[in-house]
Amino acid sequence: MASFFSSSTLSLIAFCLSGLIFFLSRKPKSNRLKLPPGPPGWPLVGNLFQVARSRKPFFEYIEDQRRIYGPIFTLKMGTRTMVVLSDANLVHEALIKKGAVFADRPRENPTRTIFSSNKFSVNAAVYGPIWRSLRRNMVENMLSPGKVKEFRGVREKAMEKFMKRLRDEAEANNGVVLVSKNARFAVFCILLTMCFGIEMEEEAVVKMDEILKSVLITLEPRIDDYLPILTPFFSKEKNRAHFVRKQQVQFVVGLINRRRRALENPASDGAATSFSYLDTLFDLKFDSNGGRAAATDEELVTLCSEFLNGGTDTTATAIEWGMAELIENPGVQRKVLEEIRATVGEKKVEENDLEKMVYLQSVVKEVLRKHPPTFFTLTHSVTAPAKLGGYDIPKDTNVEFFLPAIGKDPKLWKNPEKFEPERFSSGEEEADITGVTGVRMMPFGVGRRICPGLGMGTIHIHLMLARMLQEFEWTAYPAASSVDFSWKMEFTVVMKNPLRATIKPRV
Repeated sequence: MASFFSSSTLSLIAFCLSGLIFFLSRKPKSNRLKLPPGPPGWPLVGNLFQVARSRKPFFEYIEDQRRIYGPIFTLKMGTRTMVVLSDANLVHEALIKKGAVFADRPRENPTRTIFSSNKFSVNAAVYGPIWRSLRRNMVENMLSPGKVKEFRGVREKAMEKFMKRLRDEAEANNGVVLVSKNARFAVFCILLTMCFGIEMEEEAVVKMDEILKSVLITLEPRIDDYLPILTPFFSKEKNRAHFVRKQQVQFVVGLINRRRRALENPASDGAATSFSYLDTLFDLKFDSNGGRAAATDEELVTLCSEFLNGGTDTTATAIEWGMAELIENPGVQRKVLEEIRATVGEKKVEENDLEKMVYLQSVVKEVLRKHPPTFFTLTHSVTAPAKLGGYDIPKDTNVEFFLPAIGKDPKLWKNPEKFEPERFSSGEEEADITGVTGVRMMPFGVGRRICPGLGMGTIHIHLMLARMLQEFEWTAYPAASSVDFSWKMEFTVVMKNPLRATIKPRV
């Protein structure tokens, strides 16, 4: 929520248009709903330019409004009404108690829908039969505990490559490594194999990564998402979106066809796995309006891209923040290592060992509480008019859930700014990250739209941190310095200065 506010020309156009239709857009007081409070806005454009004039990241603007208006407030963002929630009880009411009503997704600019194949994906689909079919397939046929275990060998192989990359980089740079870059590459390789069932050459991995990054950049918010009347002024961006989509489809369809050939003739690709996410999609049928055919190639591109995007940056971000905290808190790092050695001895950590490592689990939970990979869940929308916290929530309202306010709420947590895994390992505090029994943190969302990859993502985070600590001693770079915990927004909330660390092999 930032870059599209930069054009003064478009701002002037929008403001002039607001004056022209001001009187047409007014509603009689008797018909007005009791919306949550919020800053008064301008006709038509609402609070758009107030956000721009603040010259602050959207997260900081939300913090300012939260202090003024409380844990539920309204922003008028052009033609959209946005309600922001930052209270655990309100979130639980919306997503658990009234989950079906708050489970939809908002309208999209038509330029955006080319990347979701007209909202044909788990994340983007409207709440209905298509969404249920896609999500059920992903969860039951790919991300269930049993299915995830089928790729244990893929993860073991990727961990060995990950450790080698760290060792090689350290040897070439006097012991210094970049954490996020290496973690991200390892996760991406795992997900590529799980998705397509083929092991790719590094050149293909890099190319795929570049394409998906281009897609995410193209999907960054613009002012015409909120003021569709300005869409004609964005023809250049529209053409760019179609160009990026064409590149994406051409490259990914090549991988899809490679998988088809491997299934027809397993000997044609010796590195192919016996099973992949793509396999579950080839013959998937959908029951909607009397039924529809299997997914087209373009729809398969969308679904595969979603699978990769959903689990790469969030996991790598969690690894970077987690290692930053372990470096800053050497006593915690030492306790995790002691638990690893007590659990596995001299052998390498395997997935089956993770469930025995209670303190490691507490560390990961504390990382996700203090450093959620995103500040907001994906935007929700209501399927019908609803009540929440005594206020009206009209149909099609965009509902945003502000995560840092919940994970660091002093009413919910003791010393919320402190990194203290013992709050969980001692049993003094607890948090169900699924939100079913109550919301105290929600790094993966909660309710019907909770991230389907929660289980797989947490396995990757636990396994990677355990292997990194088992193989190396991690200290700050430069030596004796403090870790800089400032952040910036990219695709996730990353460290402003990418974490560099000095590593030394364990003896």
